[in-house]
Amino acid sequence: LLSLGTGTTSEFDKTYTAEETAKWGTARWMLVIQKMTSAASSYMTDYYLSTAFQDLHSQNNYLRVQENALTGTTTKADDASEANMELLAQVGENLLKKPVSKDNPETYEEALKRFAKLLSDRKKLRANKASY
Repeated sequence: LLSLGTGTTSEFDKTYTAEETAKWGTARWMLVIQKMTSAASSYMTDYYLSTAFQDLHSQNNYLRVQENALTGTTTKADDASEANMELLAQVGENLLKKPVSKDNPETYEEALKRFAKLLSDRKKLRANKASY
C-alpha cells in the first residue's frame, strides 16, 4: 500500500500560552479545532495502517509519503501559480532525500524504487501464472 499525503505544516508543533488562547474568539477556536481534527485523522490512519502491516509482518508493503513541514504558499491548496508549482516540485525533490522515519533510515527515493520493483515483480509473476 502506497499512501500519498497532501502535506501538512509544522503548525501543530507550536504551543500556545493560556494568555494567547484567552484572547481567541469562537472563529479562531473553531479553525484550530478543525485543523487539529484533520491532522489527527491523517496521523491516526497512518498509525493504524502501519501497525496493521507490522502485525501481519508486512511492514515493507506499506509506505506513507508526506511532507510534514510545509510553509508559505506551499500550504495553500488553491495556489496553482507557476511559482508555487515550482516550489512544490522542490518540496518533492527534497522529500525524496529524507529518511522515511526516525526508525527507518531508508530515504523516500530508495523506498519508492523498492516499491516499484516489488510491484513490477508481482505483475511479472501474475503474467507468468496467467500464461500457463
